[in-house]
Amino acid sequence: MRAGLRKGGIALLAALVLSLLPLTAGAAAEFMQAQVDSGQVDVSGWLMSEKLDGVRSHWDGQTLCSKNGYRLTPPADFLVGWPPFALEGELWGGRGSFVETAATVQRAQDDAGWRQLRFAIFDVPDGGGPFVERLQRAQQWFAKHTAPHAFVIPQVPVRDREHLRQELARVEAAGGEGLMVRRPEAPYTTGRSAEILKVKSWQDAEAVVVAHLPGQGRHRGRLGALLVERPDGIRFRLGTGFTDAEREEPPPLGSLITYKFQGFFPSGLPRFPSYRRLRQDGNL
Repeated sequence: MRAGLRKGGIALLAALVLSLLPLTAGAAAEFMQAQVDSGQVDVSGWLMSEKLDGVRSHWDGQTLCSKNGYRLTPPADFLVGWPPFALEGELWGGRGSFVETAATVQRAQDDAGWRQLRFAIFDVPDGGGPFVERLQRAQQWFAKHTAPHAFVIPQVPVRDREHLRQELARVEAAGGEGLMVRRPEAPYTTGRSAEILKVKSWQDAEAVVVAHLPGQGRHRGRLGALLVERPDGIRFRLGTGFTDAEREEPPPLGSLITYKFQGFFPSGLPRFPSYRRLRQDGNL
């Protein structure tokens, strides 16, 4: 495992260096952000779409930037057909492709990688009016302009909670992450909004790796669990969700990882936490 740790540390350093090369700092945009669905809101008549696991980005009519304001550098033909007004969306390479997508958008020269991506649009922040009218502006634009690397995410009206549960099960069974549900009449506001809900059968969060705990039995000689620390200082073990390759070369000490869980125990610790991935878009 020590050899794996050395390799992991070198890989992380290389990734960090590469991640800084193509990005130019700018002003971070103020986004409208979703709240986690509590299951208590009547969402009948709201609009649902698949939650795409990509790199959230902002198009201001001329420049494509990350959510933290870093200017991204796609090849010129990636932007063909895009409108002169602002859009919000996810740079997305398909289900299960987040790691590759995050790596691609941070590399200085990766035109081939960019051409595997598309900009999946879910809002028009400067459009004014309710959500359905804002989105219609983007739909009308792309109906008249050919843009191979951009599309408006389809929205489906929710009949009731059972309809929502069925669609969530379908999406997760197909390898998707979950659903986003929006109130059609919602105006665009910055910050967390109760008019956009994130619907998943599990939650996720980030933590920092503070120790590698050795394995036993089948995992003797390699990673058994990670000791991780949340932003509030609480530490806990993370022992499931790893592939064999990740146990041989675990996330380096000090790296940021994403884990998933199902609510909290009374103590405040996450229930059934499981490793998801090394967070590679932290600076975006």
